[in-house]
Amino acid sequence: MINDNLHYKGEPTNSLEVTDSPHLDRQKNEPFGQALRKNLFGNKKNTVLTVLTGLFTVFVLYQVVSFVLENSWDVVYIHLRLLMIGQYPLDELWRLWFGLYYASLMIGLTWGLWRGAGKAVAFTFGAVYLAFAAVPWTTLNTSLNLAACIGLIAGGYVLGGKIDRLKIPVLVLWGLYFPLTIGLIMGFGGLLDPVLSRYWGGWLLTVILASVAIIGCFPLGILLALGRRSSLPAVKYVCIAYIELVRGIPLIMVLFIGQLLIPLFLGGQTGLDNVTRAMIAYVFFAAAYLAEDVRGGLQSIPSGQFEAAQALGLNKVKTTFFIILPQALKAVIPAMVGLFITILKDTSLVAIIGLADFLGTARRISNNPEYLGRYLELYVFVAAFYFIFCYLMAYVSRYLERSLSKGSR
Repeated sequence: MINDNLHYKGEPTNSLEVTDSPHLDRQKNEPFGQALRKNLFGNKKNTVLTVLTGLFTVFVLYQVVSFVLENSWDVVYIHLRLLMIGQYPLDELWRLWFGLYYASLMIGLTWGLWRGAGKAVAFTFGAVYLAFAAVPWTTLNTSLNLAACIGLIAGGYVLGGKIDRLKIPVLVLWGLYFPLTIGLIMGFGGLLDPVLSRYWGGWLLTVILASVAIIGCFPLGILLALGRRSSLPAVKYVCIAYIELVRGIPLIMVLFIGQLLIPLFLGGQTGLDNVTRAMIAYVFFAAAYLAEDVRGGLQSIPSGQFEAAQALGLNKVKTTFFIILPQALKAVIPAMVGLFITILKDTSLVAIIGLADFLGTARRISNNPEYLGRYLELYVFVAAFYFIFCYLMAYVSRYLERSLSKGSR
């Protein structure tokens, strides 16, 4: 990198000798306390800004601590089970704990094998487990289960750090996680009693809806993006019509169409419950937006990439899926993760069509005459959960963006 201090030796020539700035050397050797004092209190303007910022920070922290300590959180812990899993049968809770054990072990293995963002994910989940296990209103059985989840994260980390051959099995197990967990939650094959989706609720329903929407919209969105760039007019214009139509109407209208109009047109016999119809609506809605993100990535690929693939003898399909599409997806990681975060937050709209998601459950509790005026504690609890997981997704996105761009610098 060329800095601002360029020193020329001898007569002007075509070459430049670049030397380090003495000012930068002094900054590197400057003690931290002295540098901090210089930057924060170096002049009157910085001093005033530092004092005002410090006072504002202290005020905000005081208000937050006062709110946490002075308010009664019984409205949260009394209804904690309802907020987290809805009306899921107590006798079948082992299915949910198994899914949590599975996820905890996989998070630990991923951290041990690949390091990187896995550490942040592991620490976030571990902190959430520890917080719930430590609060006084958590039952002993729940605390022991949460402690087991923390132990599985730690054990997975140790195992993954010692056995490098586990990378492919871990990827396969991650691929099996979602269908296996959904199968356990629903019940399948006559081996497990079915648990109807009307008993799902709270954070459980929110996570399931968001996961199905994200996983389902990804392949469909890619196909729509490729179809929009197709040379076949029928495919191209059908994809364009679908994308523009879906992007031109609000999500709540799509949910109402799925819940009310389709059963009306089919005479009330759809064979699909409300949760399944909401899942389908989210998948098809999110796919249209993902298609536009992917199309933007495809358009950013220079024509030289296509020409190089043709020179290597690759056909159009191989060029698209092995050369062009990976680069396009890498280019739009921030946009895609932004869409996934939006999907997670937009699951709260299902409360309008009668489903008891995380926010909808909190709203129903606050409408209870016994807890009138106690909505603030509930909404702070809900907002904290949304923030933790949305920020975690954003952090993983930034890590992926940095790690994938190292080879192209």
